[in-house]
Amino acid sequence: MDTTIIVSTWTNIIQHFLPVFTAPTGQIFILMVTGWVLCTARRTICGILPYADPLGIKPHDAFHRFFPTAKWTLSQLWKILAILLVKIFYPKGTIFLDTDDTLFYRAGRQVDGASIWRDPIRSTFNVVFVRGLNLVVLTLRVCPPWGGEPIGLPVNMRLRRKDGPSHIDLVVSMLTEMTQWLPEHRFSCHCDGFYTALIERRPPEVHITSRMRKDAIIYDLPPKLDKPRRGRRRVRGDRLPPPAQLAQEVTDWKTVKTIERGQNRERLVWSKIVIWYHVSLKPVRLVISRDPAGKEKDDFLVTTDIELSERRVVGGFAGRWSIEDTFRNAKQLLGVQQPQTFRRCGPERAAGVGLWLYSVVWLWYLRRRSCWFRLPRMPWYRAKSRPSFADALAALRRELWQERINSMFDAGIGHNKIPEFLITALCYAA
Repeated sequence: MDTTIIVSTWTNIIQHFLPVFTAPTGQIFILMVTGWVLCTARRTICGILPYADPLGIKPHDAFHRFFPTAKWTLSQLWKILAILLVKIFYPKGTIFLDTDDTLFYRAGRQVDGASIWRDPIRSTFNVVFVRGLNLVVLTLRVCPPWGGEPIGLPVNMRLRRKDGPSHIDLVVSMLTEMTQWLPEHRFSCHCDGFYTALIERRPPEVHITSRMRKDAIIYDLPPKLDKPRRGRRRVRGDRLPPPAQLAQEVTDWKTVKTIERGQNRERLVWSKIVIWYHVSLKPVRLVISRDPAGKEKDDFLVTTDIELSERRVVGGFAGRWSIEDTFRNAKQLLGVQQPQTFRRCGPERAAGVGLWLYSVVWLWYLRRRSCWFRLPRMPWYRAKSRPSFADALAALRRELWQERINSMFDAGIGHNKIPEFLITALCYAA
């Protein structure tokens, strides 16, 4: 990939991914993702089609075949995207990643890859199970130039199947791919407590930061011997109290200033290098974080990078919330759950392209400095000073509509046809 090309316009960005497809499929791909952005109705194939090809130049069945049967691979799409984003946003230094799983609702029993899963959103009080696609996603954390909360850009994805590899296996495979795509870089991956098994199974180039159970069984480091002794050397020291009890006994708290989700905060921290024997035999750093005001519960964090300071551990883990914003924005604003494709690899590809599109929209917006602060001034939102994904999507739509209308004039389409086309496109927005 030629990274010397300036990525500034939508066309420049999409052209980077055309080598993944054959020439006819590449044309359908450009029309499909552009129509997806412009679509104001449900993002089914039939809903996207009027925006993708309003003049009906391509046969409509070519769009229906794009996800289930077209000859292209999703992994190659992710590879080009990951290399491009890292080249732009991480020219040097450690790359920050976040991982988590999410559920795309798909009620049909014929949907390939869909199963019954616990819904984490609706299971706060009572456990709720729904049918859908369980997706494990890896995002690249990017700090926007205007400050505030980081942005999570999806760079890889796996579909979790009931009879297939586990969540941990899928994350390990994605992290391994990232290290192969970018062998000269080092990574720091943040995840919730469900993924603590990554501490033992991570690639050597990746450090893991996660939560530790408050009742975890931990041990001190093995004692250093003055002289060699017979027998096997100890791999752990004396057993320590669980983290919750340690937090009650700590008296030498240290006050640090952290940046959590784009905001400056003060935290009381205490750390110790321990052995979490049931997870890994290698030393890890336990960091206990406490709210000075006493309003929040203590956080028990663990990282494999034992040289990392407490401030960076707490702030780095807090930035993991960007992946939750990614899931919400992609579902609510891009409609990534809505494509009605059922057979073969269609559901997985449609979900992957939807998440890929989220990253590409943000990439376009972050490279368009002229759009950053042209925010609509609403009387009920006067203090807004930082753009959101909705603003990025609206700015891209505005530019694409302008280009499309200009191309219609150049093509000699009558002036009376253009207002009719716009009215037809926008009447479904409500």
